[in-house]
Amino acid sequence: MSAPSVLGRGLGSLIPHKQTITEQVIPSARTEVLEVPVGDIHENPRQPRQHFSASELEDLIGSIKEHGIMQPLVAVRDSGDFELIAGERRLRAARTLGFKTVPVIVRRATEQQKLELALIENIQRQDLNAVEEALAYRALTDEFNLTQDDVAKRVGKSRSNVANILRLLDLSPEMLEALKDGRLTKSHGRTLLAEPDEKKREALFQQMLSGGVSVREAEARVSSHPRRASSTTKKDPNLLAHEKKLREILGTKVDIKESGGKGSITIAFYSREELLSLLDQLSGF
Repeated sequence: MSAPSVLGRGLGSLIPHKQTITEQVIPSARTEVLEVPVGDIHENPRQPRQHFSASELEDLIGSIKEHGIMQPLVAVRDSGDFELIAGERRLRAARTLGFKTVPVIVRRATEQQKLELALIENIQRQDLNAVEEALAYRALTDEFNLTQDDVAKRVGKSRSNVANILRLLDLSPEMLEALKDGRLTKSHGRTLLAEPDEKKREALFQQMLSGGVSVREAEARVSSHPRRASSTTKKDPNLLAHEKKLREILGTKVDIKESGGKGSITIAFYSREELLSLLDQLSGF
C-alpha cells in the first residue's frame, strides 16, 4: 500500500518505518536518532504554538519525571546545533528537570517544511488555539505562496476548514485575544464574522463574553437580520438543503433566493485568493 499523500500523521510519520511521508517530501532526507545535549537545542522561530498551559506543562513534567521521555523530540541540524521542529513542551520539561540530554530524531528540512512539520505536530495533538492555527496557515500562504488547497493537502484538512480558520483573522484584536485564551470558541468566531455590522458584532461579542448568549442563540440573531429586511416568509427547505450542500463544497457562505422561478445565488468570499480559488472550483463543475 502506498504512503498517504498528506502530512497528517503526526510524529508517527516522522519515525522511520519503510518510507515515511517526510522521506517522500525530502527524498534525500537522512534520519538519525541521537541523545542531544539540552543546551544544544534552540526553539524553532516558526513554532506556531505560542500559548503553553502551565497546568499541562506541570502534568508533563510529572509524567517525564516518572517515566522519562517516551517520544523523541524532532529537530534539524543548524550550524552545529539543533533547531527544534516538534517537542517544545518536552524540551521545557527536560530543562525544568535538569536533564543533560534528550532523545531527538534529527532530520533535514527546508524553512517551509519546518513550518509544515511543526504545524502538523501541533494540529494532530490539538495543541494550537484557533488564532495560532490561522497564523500558521497564513504564513504558508503568504510566505511560501501556497494556495489554500495546497495548505489543506499538506495538513490533512479540507480546504473549507482551512478557509474558515483563516477567516477568523478578520476579527478585531480584542476578539482574537479572546480566542487565544479560550474565552471564545471557533464557533463563536464564525458567528461573529457572520454579523456584517461592526457595532452589532461588538455588542454580540460582549454578550458572548458575559455568557448572556449561546452560540446557537447568536447564530439565530445573526441569521434573522436578512430575513427581517427582505421578507418574513420562510425559505423553501429544498433551497436550504442546497445552500448547505454548496457551503460544504465551497467552504463559504451561500445564499439562494428564488421567487416565481427566478432569483439569484450569492457566494461570499473574503479575500482575492479565496475568490480565485472559488472561480477555479466553479470552472471545474
